[in-house]
Parts: sequence; structure tokens; C-alpha cells
Amino acid sequence: MCRIERWSTRTLQERIDSMLYERTAISHKPEEVIRHELSALRVQDQLTPELVFRDPYVLDFLGLKDRYLEKDLEDAILRELEAFLLELGAGFAFVARQRHIQIDNDDFYIDLLFYHRSLHRLIAIDLKLGNFKAEYKGQMGLYLRWLDKYERQQGEDSPLGIILCAGKKQEQIELLELNLSGIHVAEYLTELPSREMLVEKLHRAIKVARARLEAYNN
Repeated sequence: MCRIERWSTRTLQERIDSMLYERTAISHKPEEVIRHELSALRVQDQLTPELVFRDPYVLDFLGLKDRYLEKDLEDAILRELEAFLLELGAGFAFVARQRHIQIDNDDFYIDLLFYHRSLHRLIAIDLKLGNFKAEYKGQMGLYLRWLDKYERQQGEDSPLGIILCAGKKQEQIELLELNLSGIHVAEYLTELPSREMLVEKLHRAIKVARARLEAYNN
């Protein structure tokens, strides 16, 4: 990734300090999947969504306090767009805010729409307060199918979605098989936790995810 994204030594150290690897979706996979993904990256210089998407996203730079609305979160992201793009990772380009779509005369709005240059995909982001809810899958799925039908251009792959929530329950996400729908669910942190707490949280999540994946495969 350092070679592909042309990181400086300083940037590489910052990525390591922010626990970038532990926060990518690939770190939650079984060891053989990780080895396959990293081998493909070395040989083909090709990034996958698992290497690009993170969990959690640390949004402490937004300056949000204990109480805020979804609009406050969205406004803060747009106000600090450069810092938000750095947290998303290299390759993301901002496309639209509150992208209006109309289906059967009903109006819908995609909170944030990005394009990823290496993945060659549109990335829709839905911002949610509180914990993830199962019904969010249907909403994001609708957005992605509309984007695939009306906005996807020649040479692009199918759009992907990120649902950003203040919290989530892993088993619900696994049962919904969101990964098969091109939907990634991630937590966001508006305050930077201590490194020890972040390490413990990430390692616990990875351990649980791998154990469930192995049980499912068996």
C-alpha cells in the first residue's frame, strides 16, 4: 500500500501509529484469506474493498460533543472534508452531498457520495446515530441498485456502500450477510480513545469475527 499510494516515511509511520492494518476489514478475516489478499496486493498492485474500508473510523477532528444530530455530523464532515478524506484513505474523491434520487415518485437522499480511483467504484456513505439496525441494509441496498442502474459508467465496477454508525452488533451484520451485498458497516468514534482501549477493542472484535467465520466455514 505504501508503494501504490506513494506514502512518505512520515505518512507510513502515521498509518502505523493509527493502527491502520488493525482497522481495515481484511484484519477480521481468517489467516488464509489475509495471506491471499496481501499476496494479490504485492503481485498485482490491486487494492480490494477489504483493504480500503476501515472499522472503526476515528473522527475526533470533527469536534462533536455528546449531543448532535445526523445533520450536525454531516455538516462537520463537509466542514472538515480534507481531514475526513485522509481518514477514509487514499483514492477517495468527493462527488456529492445529499445526492437526490427519485424512485416511484418517492424522494431519497444519499448522505455522502464518493468515488474511489483504485477500486473504480462509486462509494455511498450513510450516516446514522446510535447502533446499526437491520433495516439500514434495505435502504443502502436500494441506493446501490439505483446507482448501479443510473450512475455507473462504462469501465466501473458495481457501487459499494458504507453505513457509518455509532455502534454495531457483529452477529446481526454476519446474519444479514452484508458483505455479499457490497455493504460495509463501520463504527465511528468522535473522541480519540486511549491507544490501550483501541487496541483492546480491535483485538476483541477481530477475535470474535474470526471465531464466527471459522465456525461458519466448518
